[in-house]
Amino acid sequence: MDYNVKLDEAIQRLHDEGRYRTFIDIEREKGNFPHAMWTRPDGTKAPITVWCGNDYLGMGQHPVVLAAMHEALDATGAGSGGTRNISGTTIYHKRLEAELADLHGKEAALLFTSAYIANDATLSTLPKLFPGLIIYSDELNHASMIEGVRRNGGAKRVFRHNDVEHLRELLAADDPAAPKLIAFESVYSMDGDFGPIEVICDLADEFGALTYIDEVHAVGMYGPRGGGVTERDNLAHRIDIINGTLAKAYGVMGGYIAASEKMCDAVRSYAPGFIFTTSLPPAVAAGAAASVAHLKTDQERRDKHQEQAKILKLRLKGMGLPIIDHGSHIVPVIVGDPVHTKALSDMLLENFGIYVQPINFPTVPRGTERLRFTPSPVHGPDEMNKLVRAMDELWSHCALNRAELAG
Repeated sequence: MDYNVKLDEAIQRLHDEGRYRTFIDIEREKGNFPHAMWTRPDGTKAPITVWCGNDYLGMGQHPVVLAAMHEALDATGAGSGGTRNISGTTIYHKRLEAELADLHGKEAALLFTSAYIANDATLSTLPKLFPGLIIYSDELNHASMIEGVRRNGGAKRVFRHNDVEHLRELLAADDPAAPKLIAFESVYSMDGDFGPIEVICDLADEFGALTYIDEVHAVGMYGPRGGGVTERDNLAHRIDIINGTLAKAYGVMGGYIAASEKMCDAVRSYAPGFIFTTSLPPAVAAGAAASVAHLKTDQERRDKHQEQAKILKLRLKGMGLPIIDHGSHIVPVIVGDPVHTKALSDMLLENFGIYVQPINFPTVPRGTERLRFTPSPVHGPDEMNKLVRAMDELWSHCALNRAELAG
């Protein structure tokens, strides 16, 4: 077999479908987010504004976070030096886990190198702890959750997105004595809709199931202390395992679960994804802990974030652009074709200095390709005006429909 030919064919298929992904080479500017420098393919540089980042609140540039990282770096050096079990646990890791447990009102928290690993490692480990476990998973769950459920070797049931009646049917059809877990999300990042948390908790109580929620697109941004939608809705105490990230609203990197002390102890003791992975660098853990602690009291930043999202959605709707609005901070503009989506993204970058990455299959279903904007508290009125004018001009230039989607 000519392996290079097979690689060429695989890559060409992506080009043919208009969904080949390219990296945009940018340099973030300290203290100047959301502005950055773009290095064009020819090596020249141009200033741009980032409109698709996950640093939702600009905390990756916050002086409190940077100071904590500098302090830890000077005190400990670069890396952690090992796994958590072998020399890789420091006061910074313990401090961060304590901050996260407190954030969610749980007994304990467990750090991972990413929220993807936290989901994958935890969900693939739970059947070892609860033999015969059946996991009920929302069909639009993150890829990391799907992968964890797929790999765990246990039984799985996939329920239609946010369809609690379908979930009830699946729960009722299984052995009442079998251990069960319902896995879902609080904010689904591509459409920006919310999971029906309270109703799912009611079903879990009725059928004796554990609950597992992914709050990665909500922690830091919702709730009086940034504990996510579960905190905002006073439901965190009804969730057995909360998954979150430190790489979005908190502006650093890493992931975690927050749960009972016994649950965290069991997962850390059995999950290969935790046991055999080098722990986060102490400076990263220190920065994340500072960010979590700061956002517990910075409601103004959260309010400004929500205000920015509402303004952008209102202005795009006013131009008749097809956006999806479920009331969250996510602003998806549906294009519906991978080639057009990529063309819009390219023109925004090259002609207007606006960077928003095209979102294509398999991240979203075919025919729903989109540009996904993530306004932040540090996007000013000038940036907002420039974006709105550019979208209006390019939408007309590409002769795209201006029929608004239902929210």
